[in-house]
Amino acid sequence: MTDLGSSIELRWRALLRRGPYLLLALATVVSAGTMPLFGAGPVAWTLLLAGAAVIALAHRFAVDRRWGATSPGPDRVSAAYVTGRTALAFVLTWVNPFFALFAFVGYFDAFEHVRRPWVTPVVLVTAVTMAGSQSGGLPPQTLTQAFVFAGLLALNGGLAGFFVRMELDENQLTAQRLATITELERTNARLAEALAENADLQTELVQRARDAGVHEERERLALEIHDTIAQSLVGVVTQLQAVGPDDAPAAVRERVGRATELARGALVEARRSVAGLLPAELDGAQAPAAIERLAAEWTARTGSPLEVVVTGEPRAVPAEVEATLLRVAGEALANVDRHARARRVGLTLSFMPDEVVLDVRDDGVGFAGPVADGARFGLRGMRQRADRVGGELVLESEPGAGTAVSLRVPVPRG
Repeated sequence: MTDLGSSIELRWRALLRRGPYLLLALATVVSAGTMPLFGAGPVAWTLLLAGAAVIALAHRFAVDRRWGATSPGPDRVSAAYVTGRTALAFVLTWVNPFFALFAFVGYFDAFEHVRRPWVTPVVLVTAVTMAGSQSGGLPPQTLTQAFVFAGLLALNGGLAGFFVRMELDENQLTAQRLATITELERTNARLAEALAENADLQTELVQRARDAGVHEERERLALEIHDTIAQSLVGVVTQLQAVGPDDAPAAVRERVGRATELARGALVEARRSVAGLLPAELDGAQAPAAIERLAAEWTARTGSPLEVVVTGEPRAVPAEVEATLLRVAGEALANVDRHARARRVGLTLSFMPDEVVLDVRDDGVGFAGPVADGARFGLRGMRQRADRVGGELVLESEPGAGTAVSLRVPVPRG
């Protein structure tokens, strides 16, 4: 309940506790001062004073002393008090109509003390009491007074019914509000539980994402090392092993120079791989030019001819796709150099409306069974790279009929 609502509630409770005393005192004084007008005798005087005293004591015991800041609600004690007080007020108003100054309090506190089935009878008796007082006293002495009494009774009965209806609606509204508050508290509790569960789930998801990121980064570095540094080092070893004791100094210098260039390239790629940058061949060049440069370096290193063909209209593709095309081409050519013993090698880069296709073919020895360990790792790396860009890698080979590697990557026109 809001602070304003609490303040109004406290004032209303204080009025219901203390107000009846003031009304009772006023009604008693006015009734005592007007008793001679109604020819009251000792019995009427005794009934008035004794009745007022009984009402005061009963209110003190049943309401004032038992209520604190809040009402205990309807119970037998307060219900008996209000029922007896209403009947006694009717009798005292019969003795002196001015006692109705107190009797009308039943309109206000009956709802606080009497349970719902008995509220209407109590309020109707109060209405009869008020109508009798307003019409000149009970019982009516003339036909005119009887008609006036009937009209006033209808008016007071209507007011009583209105008050009862308003109170019932207010109680129903209060019950609905309490039910809504209770449901909101339950909902808040469920939301708090859900938030706690979501926090735990978020923590778990973050941890999983972190683990997946670590795993992905490890795979990336492994592929980069295999596709660049390892291939360059293999080239270095190949060039150095090719140096014989009978080679001319110029041939030795040429092979050592190539080995040096390969070692420098491996160092550059190592730094770029750690930093997560694009391949060095792509610096300032698109995929066709980078692949042609890669082919020229491979031919210079291996001495084997390589035919490069670009079909379709070359266009810009995402950087990750360009890097994938270049790495797959490099790995496929490295496998040709290490395993194929091919006389002819062809590389085709095809730009189609909705995809880019890379084909690397050789007329080498081919294979039918399991591939060698190095080739197996390289093939897995090529497939992983293709999967990352939504592409598809197909490997075809037959013993004595060579090998073909085909990479298809969807790249719609922008």
